[in-house]
This record gives sequence, C-alpha cells and structure tokens, in this order.
Amino acid sequence: MNNFYKDNELLHRQFTHPMMREIVALRERNYTEKESANLAPSNFEEAIKHYDTTLEILGGICADVIAHNAADVDRQGASCKDGRVTYADGIQENHRILTENRLYGMSLPRCFGGLNFPCVATIMATEMIARADASMVNIWSLQDCAETINEFGDEELKAEMLPRIIRGETCSMDLTEATAGSDLQSISLRASWNEETQTWRLNGTKRFITNGDADIKLVLARSEEGTTDARGLSLFVYHKSWGGVSVRRIEHKLGIKGSPTCEVIFDNAPAKLIGNRRLGLIKYVFSLMNRARIGIGAQAVGISEAALREARKYASKRKQFGHPIIELAAVAEMISVMQTKVDASRALLYETGRFAELAKGYSEKLQNEGLSTEERNRYKWAQRNADMLTPILKLSTSEYCNQITYDAIQVFGGAGVLENIPVARLYRDARVTTIYEGTSQLQVVAAVKYISNGELLASIRERITSVSEPELAERFARLADEFEQAVTYCTERGSEFFTLHQRRLVEMGAHIVMSHLLYTERHADERAEQSFRHYLAMTEAWSAERKRFIEVFDAL
Repeated sequence: MNNFYKDNELLHRQFTHPMMREIVALRERNYTEKESANLAPSNFEEAIKHYDTTLEILGGICADVIAHNAADVDRQGASCKDGRVTYADGIQENHRILTENRLYGMSLPRCFGGLNFPCVATIMATEMIARADASMVNIWSLQDCAETINEFGDEELKAEMLPRIIRGETCSMDLTEATAGSDLQSISLRASWNEETQTWRLNGTKRFITNGDADIKLVLARSEEGTTDARGLSLFVYHKSWGGVSVRRIEHKLGIKGSPTCEVIFDNAPAKLIGNRRLGLIKYVFSLMNRARIGIGAQAVGISEAALREARKYASKRKQFGHPIIELAAVAEMISVMQTKVDASRALLYETGRFAELAKGYSEKLQNEGLSTEERNRYKWAQRNADMLTPILKLSTSEYCNQITYDAIQVFGGAGVLENIPVARLYRDARVTTIYEGTSQLQVVAAVKYISNGELLASIRERITSVSEPELAERFARLADEFEQAVTYCTERGSEFFTLHQRRLVEMGAHIVMSHLLYTERHADERAEQSFRHYLAMTEAWSAERKRFIEVFDAL
C-alpha cells in the first residue's frame, strides 16, 4: 500500500527540529494532562509517536482513497439544486473516511474530543491531503474555523460547536462579497439585533465562498448602523439547522472543482456573536486569515510535491533518442530546479508554522498561568517572526507552486495538456493559490513593512551568524549587504520609487531566508545538501538581477 507520510521522510524530519520540544511542552501544558485526558502523552517521545501514528493513518488514506478519487472529483465537481450543494461522490467518500478515522478537529483540545495536535502536525496533514487532491484539502482545512471559535468564543458556544466539527460537520468562512474582496472593511451584509427573539439576524449576500453550503459558518457582517469601515464589523457563527441561508449558485472554476465556491444568500438568518462587537475584522478575521494563509502555503507545497513526483516519474520512463528524457540536460535541470523550489517552500512552511505555534503556546500560557520575563520575551519574538514570515510564505509558496506545475507540464510535453493526465489538473488547481486568502500583491504589502522598519534585514543578519563555514558565511554576508543596499537605494529615492520596487525587495529577502533554512537542513542527506547548494546559487543570481534592475530602471 502507498502512503504519503511514509514515502516522504522530509515530513517526519520536522519533528526533530530543536524548537519542537518547547512547542510540544507548551501544547501539552508540560505533560500535566496525562491523568485526566485520554491519549494525553507523558513526555515528548510519546507525543511524537502519537503524531506519527495518526499521520501514518492519514498518509494511507491520502494515497489509497483521496488521490484515487481526485480525477473523478475533478470531472464530476459539485452540484447545486434547490439552494443546497451536493459534493462529488469522491468528496463524500473522502469525508466519510476522514470522519470515521477521527481526522477532523486534530488541533482542538481533548476536552471537546480533539487530538490537541500542534500546528506543525496539522500542516503535515494539510500538505498530504493537498498532494492527494487540492479540492479535498479546501473542505478539510476549513476546520480552522474551529480555532477561531475556540480562541474567541465563550464556553457555551465552544461546547455547542466544537464537538460538531470533530464529528465531521463542515465549515466555511463567509467573508467576501461582490464589492468587498480584498477590501473587507467594505462589507455590507447586515447583522441586526432582534429584541423580541433576543437573536442576531443576518441579511445580505456573500460571494466566492469556499464550501459555501457548510454546516457551520463564520460570517463577517456589519453590526453597527451608520458605519462604513472596519470598526463597524463583527464576526458571527451560523449553523445550517437554524435556517435562513441558501446557495444561489456554484461558480464554474478553472480548478479545485470538487470544492464548491458559492454565492450565498442570508435571509433573516439567526446567528450568534463571536467575542465582542466591532472586533470582527480587526482582531478575529485577522487571526483567522493568518492561519488560512499558512494553510494555503501547505496546500501549495502539497500540490508542488505532487507535480514534482509526476514529472520525475514520467521523465524516468519516457524515452526519446533512445534514452529516458531525464538524462537530457535540459529536462534534468528543470526537475532539479523544481525539487529545489519544493524543498525551499517546505522549509519556509514549517519554519512559519513553528513560530506560529510557539506564539500560540505562550499566548495560552499567558492567559492561564502568566509568563516570566524570559517567556514574555520569547513570546514576542515568536509572534514577531510568525507575523513577518506568514505573508512571505503565502507569496513564495504559491508563486513557486504555479511555476512548478507549469514546468511539470513542460516535462510531459504534449501529453501534459491532456485532461486525463494528472499534471493538467495540478496546473489548474495551482492557479488560485496566488489569489485566495490574499493575492500575491497583498502579501507584498503585508511583508514590506518589515523591510521598511528593518526587521527583516535584522532577522537575516541574525540568522547568518549561525553559518560557521567561512566561504558560506561570506556568501551570505554579501547577500545581506546587497539586500541592504537595494533597500537603501529605493528608500532614498522616495516612497513612490520604493513602492514600485517593493515586490523585488520582498523577494530578495525571502530568497535569503529560504537559503538559510536550507542551510540548516543541509546535512540531513544528499538531497538536502544539493537543494541548499542550488538554492543559494539561484538566490545569488536572483538578488543580483533584482538589484541591477532597480538601478537600471532608475537610470531610464
């Protein structure tokens, strides 16, 4: 039997990272739940063994069920009739098997029936499901809505909703509207308080809602009369059994066809407030979107991994001029570059996930027990790095995903554009990763402030102090200097010039960070060493090219 966890040693390797002991200890409250909670580990080794066992089960399901169903899911898609959505047959089977194996609610506390897994483990699950079928991962990963309910909902709401999600009830984030996509502060769907029934009522339309006929919805709505900005928005939870919501239509999309993207009508639908009024966008959705962006990073890496494997397998079997085409220099180079980009993407993905989980762990400890001065500083450091790396992750992994699937089709040649060939589906599925949960352009806007305030450069210089080999240390130092010079050059020429070149600056910084992450992994095996050497060389070429472009552009 195939297994997407066992056949990828790069996944389990993430558990050996030095930060994992700290992360797991925080997650398990220093292993104090062993006496009161079923399956709670008594030490780090027990926790990792539990993660391994669960992910191995999921890896088998991904290989033998979800991947097997993916082509049929893509052909069949979802359908809509009388305001309700029906999933493709394969999606229904996938969902049933994942539910039966208790693979929803992996990150939720055990008191609600969850597995209490850290972000790093759930990222692995997301990556594997995305490798099997990007449509399915959209439905599965929307259980992240449960994290928002768990973090900001009251005890009554958590007790009502979280066990439902663990039992397999599906979720959606109902944020976007026809005139409010990236600009969420322009939301117009109304939330009105009904004194007679003592309930909130939602009225309006949402568009481009992934899994729009979900059982449980998080809905961003305007709760404050007379407002037009983010301060008038609140976040609500809605359950399908309460009525008042229907699906007008399913959008016909380029890819991820098994994941229904819907236009949703709210007609006096009852809902419950999450947290406090007016904080819907500026606090709750911001947290939700950051998690979602890490999820899209994992989706992009999963799709990239699938495309790389398909291309390598085909190139090893396809013969031209009497030899497998992988022996042709041009093809071998393409596959080598694809592998390097996948490895760099994955390194950044798990680094971001580690910082996000560490920050969350200290945040929860702060609320429950308080933090020492050292722990508080550690918390701030982790949160700062998570906030800085998340937009860089979303930008880099999604752009690489599109490049890798494009190159996979090129390896296949004419066969690659046939719809019965997996890389055609992967190419179509990849396209949206640079768009939803914030376009690449918006990720640049989010990331560039860490260039303006000097934090990204400071982080890069701090990272490269760990480079012990003189020759490599010198190369990294040159990259940091080149990056600093480019930033200074743009800054001195004013805000308009800086804005024009901000994406190039973000990409320069991102490449250096990913090069260093691959450096820290280089001794794992021959592939890791090769990927590091290749990516560092590419980073040097890309950085020089971007810096030169900025200078030449100024001279025109």
